Amino acid sequence: MARVTVEDCVDKVPNRFELVLLAAQRARQIASGAPILVERDNDKNPVVALRELADEQLTAESLRESLIHGLQKNIEVDEPEEDDISLLLAGRKLEETQQEVTAESLAKVSAEMKAEAIFSKITKQGTENSETE
Repeated sequence: MARVTVEDCVDKVPNRFELVLLAAQRARQIASGAPILVERDNDKNPVVALRELADEQLTAESLRESLIHGLQKNIEVDEPEEDDISLLLAGRKLEETQQEVTAESLAKVSAEMKAEAIFSKITKQGTENSETE
């Protein structure tokens, strides 16, 4: 196959700048050992990446996802919200005391537990401040 140019790939990825970013991402993948999906023909990795895009061996969307994942510094971890945790603890407390678990009882026990936590935090700070004086 003759050398591929950016012009040959613009119909697959219309934005030239995005095309260059995606081809660079694929070239980095090839350099790190990813299998090549077309014949190499003594071409360098960026040219192979453009040929793979031109031959539709890869989708632009998959490369885009890979590029975004590679650029992310913080990986999102889905942690439960504070309200969810307080409701779970309230439900456990109701079950331990063998009380009926309803929306109202959960809200009441959850609010009581939050108030207790805030009160203990305030009293703890008060005792620490009086000890330092």
